[in-house]
Amino acid sequence: MSKLLPTDSPGSLIGAPVGPYQADLHLESRLQGFGHKFVAGIDEAGRGPLAGPVVAAAVVLDPGDIPEGLDDSKTLSSKQRNDLYTQILNSSEVAIATLSARIIDEINIRQATLACMNRAVNALQRKVDWCLVDGREVPPGLRNRGTAVIKGDGRSSSIAAASIVAKVARDMIMTEAANSYPEYGFEQHKGYGTLAHRQAITEHGPCAIHRFSFAPIRKK
Repeated sequence: MSKLLPTDSPGSLIGAPVGPYQADLHLESRLQGFGHKFVAGIDEAGRGPLAGPVVAAAVVLDPGDIPEGLDDSKTLSSKQRNDLYTQILNSSEVAIATLSARIIDEINIRQATLACMNRAVNALQRKVDWCLVDGREVPPGLRNRGTAVIKGDGRSSSIAAASIVAKVARDMIMTEAANSYPEYGFEQHKGYGTLAHRQAITEHGPCAIHRFSFAPIRKK
């Protein structure tokens, strides 16, 4: 079993598990056993779309009030995500951060994602002792108090909660953007590169919230 030790090297990473797994509080409990009382789960939404911001969420769950059904947001229905989003906001400490398409174009999506995660953690009301970050990389500002967890949104309840909050928050942003740019159908595809979205770009050209550094827009 991979070790999860606060004394690991910066950016230490928990590898992908073999066999079935589920989101629970195992990783959080191990960290709390090392004296890290406040553990935050960190995840993002919107790395891949052709339009809109990247959104990150940081969530510190209340051990006495854990919403039932927390899991990777991609495995949940829209109704399940929305219901859990409300429950998480009502029961947990939550912070959400966004970085616009323009910033993504300026510093690239990787750097924007890491910066957005860092902003979300810093926006929490209290300083957390340790962070569990979905993926392979801990943001530079969190490397002395963070661990990257591959497939973390399906393994850690805290990361799962963050994945749900980030996904729902971003979907809301893109649905609102559809009011300003109705010709692109953002309320349907949320900025991802679907056939309908690409056809709309071909017909109307990119708009102000498109990512001009992303193909195929950067070719236009």
